[in-house]
Amino acid sequence: MRADASPPQAVILAGGLGTRMRPRTERTPKFLLPVAGRPFGAWLLERLAAAGFGEVVLCVGHLGDAVRRAMGDRFAGLPLHYADDGPDLLGTAGALRRALPQLAPMFLMTYGDSYLPFDYLAPLRDLRTHPGALGTMAVYRNEGRFDASNAAVSGDLVVRYEKRRSGAPPDPALDHIDYGATALRREVVEALPADAPLGFEVVQRDLAARGLLRAFAVAARFHEIGSEQGLRDLEAALTTAAATEERG
Repeated sequence: MRADASPPQAVILAGGLGTRMRPRTERTPKFLLPVAGRPFGAWLLERLAAAGFGEVVLCVGHLGDAVRRAMGDRFAGLPLHYADDGPDLLGTAGALRRALPQLAPMFLMTYGDSYLPFDYLAPLRDLRTHPGALGTMAVYRNEGRFDASNAAVSGDLVVRYEKRRSGAPPDPALDHIDYGATALRREVVEALPADAPLGFEVVQRDLAARGLLRAFAVAARFHEIGSEQGLRDLEAALTTAAATEERG
């Protein structure tokens, strides 16, 4: 078990089936789907390296061997470690629990299909300065625009978290959305049952209800490749950014 939180550690949940992206994901994990000419994971790992992270734990499951072969044990200067769900997918929280021996005392959890135009280290810095909290979740005032909003925020706290089922009527109180990056203390994961399928939304809901989940507000919209439209939007954003950089 790790004894310290240095260097900053990011944990990427990259083991899902990617059902909304079939048939693309039948033979290629979402983490490796081509985006603007490169595997998505290359874009994400370079963002994390540029933000100042020193290592990454990749939680893999579906087609995890393909991720290992493509990324290896180092990418963009980042040492890569792997935690595998095994024969049965464990869900997002279950995957974190499987990775427990490799987790730092504090770490940044993000998703293997999310690309976030913000400082990935910011939630970790916030959590370090608030010892009474167990997590800091980046949130975006979504108001139902890019996906179903799932969080209510009051001041610096997420006071309610509820992952809405598809087709459910909107709840006006839930006007923010999980941005896709949450800093956590390892003790949160230690408290989870071992080898039990569990979604991370259960953890978020519990921490919010207990007043232990801080909110880090982000102004820029998030990007994701969990849908065809999301992938197209990200490709357009990356292409525009590259063109702007060339002109500059």
